[in-house]
Amino acid sequence: MKLLIDYQYFGTVNYYKMLFKFKHIEFEEYEHYQKGSFRNRTIIPGANGLIPLSVPLQNGRDQRALFKNIKIAYKENWVLQHTRALDACYMRAPFYEFYRDSLFAILTSQEEFLMDLDRKLIQWVLKMMKANLTIGLSTSYQKELATEFQDGRNQLLPNHTNSLGEQVQYAQVFEDRIGFQPNMSILDLLFCNGPSSAGLLKDSNSRF
Repeated sequence: MKLLIDYQYFGTVNYYKMLFKFKHIEFEEYEHYQKGSFRNRTIIPGANGLIPLSVPLQNGRDQRALFKNIKIAYKENWVLQHTRALDACYMRAPFYEFYRDSLFAILTSQEEFLMDLDRKLIQWVLKMMKANLTIGLSTSYQKELATEFQDGRNQLLPNHTNSLGEQVQYAQVFEDRIGFQPNMSILDLLFCNGPSSAGLLKDSNSRF
């Protein structure tokens, strides 16, 4: 079975949990942009609660256009905001220093299109986790998929963050203050667990 799935900006733990259930992943390249998704946002746990991070878009979030044509807005220095938030939240994380420089190199690369940034970040996460997956890209939009494909598009949305059954459990930086926060950005798992992150994703139960 293969998986067709949408792009996400630092997808959630459950997003990568889904990816690790399949050997072949195909990313949707011909969908229309949908607001209210993780395509341009992520969530990390901070000392005083959850911190949403979003990538601003040229022409706003209400535009109707192919996702591949959505451009990032750099009028406000959101990259600095995101990198400062990551520094503030993860300087105490065991593996943050190991990943920081290569991650920040991508964030500061001034990608023009959101899809290109998302793709680079997904590739980076999978490389850091040494994922043994075959990656493909869709060539057209298909509402109905062939039988060998599982449709993972729009299955993981901000208002359904606790889907996919049993949550991946691990020690978080601020768990003693705000309790364990499930299904955060994959960065939270990676910075806290490093090379063992992939094993945690593979060992957890899933409905897929």
